Amino acid sequence: MIPEDTATRVLAAALDTGGDLAEIYVEDRTSLSLRLEDSKLEHAVRGKDRGAGVRVLFGPLAAYAYTDDLSEKSLLSAAQAAAAAASGKGKNLVIDLTHQPSPLEYPVVKPFDSLTVADKAQILHRMDETARGFDAHVSQVIAGYGELRRRVWIFNSEGLYVKDDRNIVEVRAMVLAQKNGVIQRAMEGFGGQMGMELFDAHDPMNLSLRLAEAAVKMLDARPAPAGEMTVVMDSGWGGVLFHEACGHAMEADFVSKGSSAYTGMVGQRVASPFVTAIDDGTIPGRRGSLRFDDDGTPASRTVLIEEGILKEYMWDLVEARRMNRDSTGNGRRQSFRHLPMPRMTNTYIAAGPHDPEEIIRSVKKGLYVKRLGGGQADIAKGDFVFSVTEGYLIEDGKLAEPVRGATLMGNGPEVLAEIDMVGNDFALDPGMGMCGKGQSARVSVGQPTVRIPRLTIGGTDEEIAGAMGL
Repeated sequence: MIPEDTATRVLAAALDTGGDLAEIYVEDRTSLSLRLEDSKLEHAVRGKDRGAGVRVLFGPLAAYAYTDDLSEKSLLSAAQAAAAAASGKGKNLVIDLTHQPSPLEYPVVKPFDSLTVADKAQILHRMDETARGFDAHVSQVIAGYGELRRRVWIFNSEGLYVKDDRNIVEVRAMVLAQKNGVIQRAMEGFGGQMGMELFDAHDPMNLSLRLAEAAVKMLDARPAPAGEMTVVMDSGWGGVLFHEACGHAMEADFVSKGSSAYTGMVGQRVASPFVTAIDDGTIPGRRGSLRFDDDGTPASRTVLIEEGILKEYMWDLVEARRMNRDSTGNGRRQSFRHLPMPRMTNTYIAAGPHDPEEIIRSVKKGLYVKRLGGGQADIAKGDFVFSVTEGYLIEDGKLAEPVRGATLMGNGPEVLAEIDMVGNDFALDPGMGMCGKGQSARVSVGQPTVRIPRLTIGGTDEEIAGAMGL
């Protein structure tokens, strides 16, 4: 998007007041978003955005300026604005830029335009018809389609020149069912870093049908019992609990500030011996995968916890420089308008030794969590609250009647330590994860079936708010 000689001059200008490192992050973004509601296409938007940010590091501090004008004049102005954070004299030279290719491949087999916008809208209409045709109690269907292409180029004064091309496709749906004043909903989606070949492996109509079935089934569910009981969590999307309640606390900015429950605990036991947790930004086709992170560091696979022992945190460039260590490739930013920060990519609990059916048989009385809804976590303490959108009682080792209104309340580090069975049925989520941390980022989560021997279920809104300190 900008010539190398322009990049070199901009980097030199950014170092003019004595910065230690200068960087240019260039982004070109195109997108399409469709949403169907009330059986009508209510939203159809194409988007295009591009620009660049210039960052200058002065020891542990960073200054940043951005522009949506990629002319050399505008880029030089951004560089001078970032450099103005200091008043020293430039002494650093820009090393010749050398393009560094990535060995990682995330191919797009069928480009976005192999289906027309009308074709994509028709998929949503068919999803709506499929869900409504399942049962007369289905009262509302919301279906959405999104595609995003982000091309990024990163240059820095140490000679770094890398680029990445990230293509994301996603389909989401929410089905509401209503009966005798009771309203239940089920929502899910699928997606990945790929093209229209996504639909070769995933059937949108099957998704719509499964959500309709789940929402209707929950209409006859009885209220979930409150109290402490054994919880078995399904594989795949259940990994969002680890992501929220524990994963964020292993991001280096929280760790270095001392606001994480895991600060200073590398080498110590923090989880059950059955728990191994990994963040891997190199998995083909996943939403959180990268060739290079948004600092220009190659994506990597980082073992966070190995058989219960904390091994590593997730580092971006700035936090790594502050602590005199290497980045793990976890620097991510929402766009060129944002500074990067340590973020998860594809984070999961690895497979364990237990048969999933054996896990259920081991529970005399408990709750089986099939689908988790929204949740929140206190990073410093590890306390969390998650809603359950599809759950079933376990009685005498067998799945029993469905229950609604269940809420999981607990502490992430305590849960990790107490997990006593981990299944051999590892799965990643179907491709629907969005993570918020001041900026939004696409991620993947995953886990096998896991058993938590004690967890608090239920609670009023006031009790939940009190537990979170709200």
